[in-house]
Amino acid sequence: MQRQTAVVIGATGLIGSQLVELLRDDNEFSEVRILTRRPLSISHPKLSVHIVAFDNYHDLKEKISTGHSLFCCVGTTQKKVKGDKAAYRKVDFDIPVNSAHAAMENGIKRYLLVSSVGADADSNNFYLKLKGEAEQAISKQPFESVHFFRPSVLLGPRSEFRMGEKIAQGSMQLFSFMLLGGLKKYKPIQSKDVAKAMIAAAKKTNGGVQVHEYDDIMELAK
Repeated sequence: MQRQTAVVIGATGLIGSQLVELLRDDNEFSEVRILTRRPLSISHPKLSVHIVAFDNYHDLKEKISTGHSLFCCVGTTQKKVKGDKAAYRKVDFDIPVNSAHAAMENGIKRYLLVSSVGADADSNNFYLKLKGEAEQAISKQPFESVHFFRPSVLLGPRSEFRMGEKIAQGSMQLFSFMLLGGLKKYKPIQSKDVAKAMIAAAKKTNGGVQVHEYDDIMELAK
């Protein structure tokens, strides 16, 4: 099997940081190209860090370059953008959609995006609508395969403390046994399991647009 070159956007986040570590140690990937706004203290022969201006399409396309799979794990919060919906959209819509377009033009065959449970372009909820619109736009790109991962509450070590998220994590874990049937997709999930599932999906040859929720993510992560 040909070894893959992976491109990662959002490598400093909860899922992205786990993803980079797993890709680094996976022999089926020969190169991991990390796109970031600022320098990272990462040193490994397989990893390369590229500073990119995400609002500059030419720079974004150049830094994505060629490869096999692009993993997009970007995401912001209302607190980070101080409630500015336009700024929120630049991160959660513009970066994923523009990177998908650039990757397609560069010949990358697989695109894998961390979205959200409940993503729906027709939702009345700003966050879920934004995620759904991003999925919808990316689906129009003629990749060999597109994978949307829709986790619920994420568990794992964050570099920053988020009080609201800590409360949500505790509540969801406490009552997760009650989430059965159609509610199972709302179960909290370890960020590392999502990262594992993304890598497993990148290795598969099945094509088309695929949506992965809790059960499917856990199956892929095995």
